[in-house]
Amino acid sequence: MKEIINPWLNLKAYNCFGCCPDNPTGVHMRFYRDGDEIISPWKPNYNHQSWINTVHGGIQATLLDEVCGWVVFAVLNTSGYTAKMNIRYRKVVEINQPYLLMKARLKSHSHHIAVIEGEIWNAKGELCANCECTYMTYDPDKAKEMFFREAGYGDQDLTLDEILKQYE
Repeated sequence: MKEIINPWLNLKAYNCFGCCPDNPTGVHMRFYRDGDEIISPWKPNYNHQSWINTVHGGIQATLLDEVCGWVVFAVLNTSGYTAKMNIRYRKVVEINQPYLLMKARLKSHSHHIAVIEGEIWNAKGELCANCECTYMTYDPDKAKEMFFREAGYGDQDLTLDEILKQYE
């Protein structure tokens, strides 16, 4: 799999809470494409806590929404917005683990409606939360108006183990 190069890094006013590496309060997610699936490893810290040693449910929702949004961007090659999101929290997501792994894939796409499935997995390989997100996707002209830029990819072909070693 290859890392998706964030195409908005030098865009003035770009400050996404999910993926902007320069947002001082953001979660700084990075993304990789594995076929039609987008993955994002991420390291929680105590600023993301709700109850003791527990990742806040709103942070989990952000992680899921963001990885699903990158399916719209990288797989569907457009942009859009979240219209609906249903989350099932299945297991406590603990702060003190080396990484979480978000995964998302396209379930269906018809006209301008994309349905995407997302998941949060802990470092033990346990499913902690999953969602179904409905996105309204833009036609090419509107996507361009909303600063859509095509996905670029890193040169290295990486395995999941190689990616996760960066977080351990």
